[in-house]
Amino acid sequence: MRHLMIVVLESLRHDVWLEANPTILGRLGPVERRFSYASWTAPSHYNLLMGLLPHDSPTHVHASEHYKADIARYSMRLDVPDVEFRSMLPSLYLPTFLRGTLGYRTVARVSMPVLNPHTPINHDFDDYRLMPSHNDFHGILDDLDLAGDVPTFWLLNVGETHYPYATPEEDPAEWPRISGLHGTLRRVGEDTERPPLFDADELAQLRRRQVRALRYLDGAFERLLDTLPEDTWLIVTSDHGELFGEDGYFGHGPIAHRLVHEVPFVERLAR
Repeated sequence: MRHLMIVVLESLRHDVWLEANPTILGRLGPVERRFSYASWTAPSHYNLLMGLLPHDSPTHVHASEHYKADIARYSMRLDVPDVEFRSMLPSLYLPTFLRGTLGYRTVARVSMPVLNPHTPINHDFDDYRLMPSHNDFHGILDDLDLAGDVPTFWLLNVGETHYPYATPEEDPAEWPRISGLHGTLRRVGEDTERPPLFDADELAQLRRRQVRALRYLDGAFERLLDTLPEDTWLIVTSDHGELFGEDGYFGHGPIAHRLVHEVPFVERLAR
């Protein structure tokens, strides 16, 4: 059985990947434009862990057949025969199937507090950890055991591409800030005034910051690819996109817009 690793680049848009044109990630093959099932971190990761990766948008097919085909691809990814939708029942949860049915070790390293170990996302993981910093992919790699002595599933949630699109060496005092919305958590009653909107120049700068964050992460992927155990199937994608002022929107979540669902997707046998 192959190892399986899913790396989720927070908030990364498909067209930002194209603009950044990452060199190391480019070696994995052409990036696909796919669509997230959700526009926010937690529900998107729940779908991912049901085994339902970002999808294309096929016409003239029954949606149920698309689900079946998506799950059936795990036979190829894992090198395990006859994986199908019914194989995932009754839990419909990938870590449960891998751990309980196939004997995989299940490991997660997450950057976003909304995915902390007390949430239902952490179900049937042997080793699940919220990292101390939201934007330190190298810190995640430092914390991983990639020995590969038993078949392992790794879920890595990487935060550099999430607002404020900051790399670890950047001084937090230089981060762009939205009053009351900076970071993920805020106290009830704090900063109750509506934060000011970014102007067009600031929005363009924020988009450039996400491009720069992905180019930074490209170097960390070189390190990851050099240390993955043999026979590892790697999937790199995003949980949702981000809006940088298009049609008056900023951010993600309660936004119904094509660009908040368009995400990059690439997969292959990495080693």
